[in-house]
Amino acid sequence: MSARRVAVTGASGFIGSALVASLRADGLEVITVGRARRSAGRAAAGERGNMVWDPAGGVLHATVLEGVDAVVHLAGETIAQRWTPAAKRRIRDSRVIGTRLIAETMARLDKGPRVLIVSSATGYYGSRGDEWLDEGSAPGTDFLAEATGAWERAADAARAAGVRVVHVRTGLAMSPRGGALAKLLTPFRFGVGGRLGDGRQWMSWIALDDLVAVFRFALDTDVLTGAVNAVSPSPVTNAEFTSTLARALSRPAVMTLPAIALRALFGEMAVGTLLASQRARPLVLERAGFRFAYPVLEDALRHVLGR
Repeated sequence: MSARRVAVTGASGFIGSALVASLRADGLEVITVGRARRSAGRAAAGERGNMVWDPAGGVLHATVLEGVDAVVHLAGETIAQRWTPAAKRRIRDSRVIGTRLIAETMARLDKGPRVLIVSSATGYYGSRGDEWLDEGSAPGTDFLAEATGAWERAADAARAAGVRVVHVRTGLAMSPRGGALAKLLTPFRFGVGGRLGDGRQWMSWIALDDLVAVFRFALDTDVLTGAVNAVSPSPVTNAEFTSTLARALSRPAVMTLPAIALRALFGEMAVGTLLASQRARPLVLERAGFRFAYPVLEDALRHVLGR
């Protein structure tokens, strides 16, 4: 591993906590960067190993990144909420403003981090039916696609300064500790789970262990740059996902939540996420020699669920 000291934002999330644990287990020094309600003096200085920033206020002290080899930026407002105009602003701004602040700070440092790994999303592609999507595919046109595109462009200052920038376009991360799977487990365990809409929409997913390995791979692999689809090579339809999860839990899956009901419950968010179809493949990772530990959904589910 070339990077020995790594700064991580969003370290308290279920992806961030798994990544931090993995890095520390291998003896790397991890500096977590998060927001906190502290006095102005402590917020400015922070404390080694647990630094403070204020992305909305444009505050990221250069000392936070001094002596750091790489930055992994995972922080951002959750998209799992009703997309009111205010929520959409928070979702977009939390990603764009924070990423731009980090990129511009890195660009100003003479001896700052030379690698920036930014979490992104397969939402970049929009809903594309049965079309196969790789890193060269055109962006979508909906809210999430536009926000994700702006999110990735926000790192341009670092890129222009010669920093190696990787955008990890994550699919659905499979873990019972967070994300979509955590929300689905309760109804499925009670036998009332089922497909969403007609179930034909494609779901690009990845086991959490593999996702952590992708971030580690991006840190380690000097030739890796630009967009990287962090998804299993075996996407599934929602109907297939539903039946596979039910089988892994030894429960039936006979319920169906119609699209009209999803739209009534969640509005635009349902259309942009739950009903969106993204059949992505990890072309860049495969060409770079990355190997998935859990490329098949049932194996991945049984692993993360301990079954």
